[in-house]
Amino acid sequence: MPRARKLIAILFTVAVVSATAVGAAQADQGGVPNSNADFGQSHKPVCPPNGNANEAHCDSQVVTNKDGVTPAATTTYQNGYQPSDLQAAYSLPSATNGAGKTVAIVDAYDNPKVAADLSAYRTRFGLPAITFTKVNQTGGTAYPKGDTGWGQEIDLDVDMVSAACPNCNILLVEANSSSFSDLAAAVDFAASRGVTAISNSYGGSEFSTEASWEGHYNHAGIAVTVSSGDNGYGVEFPAASQYVTAVGGTTLTKSSSTGAFSETAWSGAGSGCSRYITKPSWQNIISNSTCSKRAVADVSAVANPSTGVAVYDSYGSTSTGNWLVFGGTSVASPIVASVYALAAANNAANNVTINNGSYPYGHRTALHDVTSGTNGRCRFTPSLCTAGAGWDGPTGLGTPSGAGAF
Repeated sequence: MPRARKLIAILFTVAVVSATAVGAAQADQGGVPNSNADFGQSHKPVCPPNGNANEAHCDSQVVTNKDGVTPAATTTYQNGYQPSDLQAAYSLPSATNGAGKTVAIVDAYDNPKVAADLSAYRTRFGLPAITFTKVNQTGGTAYPKGDTGWGQEIDLDVDMVSAACPNCNILLVEANSSSFSDLAAAVDFAASRGVTAISNSYGGSEFSTEASWEGHYNHAGIAVTVSSGDNGYGVEFPAASQYVTAVGGTTLTKSSSTGAFSETAWSGAGSGCSRYITKPSWQNIISNSTCSKRAVADVSAVANPSTGVAVYDSYGSTSTGNWLVFGGTSVASPIVASVYALAAANNAANNVTINNGSYPYGHRTALHDVTSGTNGRCRFTPSLCTAGAGWDGPTGLGTPSGAGAF
């Protein structure tokens, strides 16, 4: 392989932080979404659609001040769920699991500060050293132009992998642009590196030729997760692909008295029935009267910005600080990709086989069934937009309860 295309790895030295420093950092609990009446009630898209055909937007929302414009940034970690919250909410295996597995993140454009930002996040929460690798869509180090919106998406994605699978290595593949052709090329490159899972926190409106792009998301033995969208009832591509795990979104609430978590469907989560993608055989639990084609979503995780997650971002942040809170199904996709990696690390015990990236509907027992909440109106097929027992559009079969379902 030519020298220019060799992967450049950055090994974080989080593990050598002194015990005193780590203890002091962990003493500041923070992370209480909706800690006041205003927080989390206003948010905005990080990289909204630009109207161009065959181009994706990222599916993340940043919490803002009451003006709905200025990100609610702080100089220290104050709000949003931290790794221990997410691990507890989804009963994830201990932080010692996942070692040796790599989760790939595919995003558009460059975040030149991602390595430092990721290190800051992992240091703050006392996460172990991992190998982080950043390349362009062909594996080189001539990165695409920077973009602060997609840069925030990048920080969100790598932080969520860190939170859900602290020992997983991370491969970030930056596409030249947000066109489906560049993003698809980045997915293909990520798959060529032998990763366990590939997370894609982006999507665009369905189009008549989208089936011709499905092959780029079909990689045997690799779990490919895709966010379902942030605009409520309606389907995006590539979440509509039959070869991916389409990840919907929930509102994740932590009881102030007991610390227990509960979930409802998030009103912004994408869902519905694809117009163009054939119904896969593994969705035969969904009646043809509900959806005769590919239905979205398969599973879900936290996505509501009002119960969002903490992210460290120094690239697109404001002068008020680098700690932000994000929501959107962009949060959910890397979390689920990381749970796949946790399951793969314990493959023999869980008897899990990843099949072409799509979600194995036969492994439904180890999931939290989300049974309330809605993301819109679908009068004649209510399960496509309203959560209920079993499968539904906004939350799929449910959220992780350990890694056994993956």
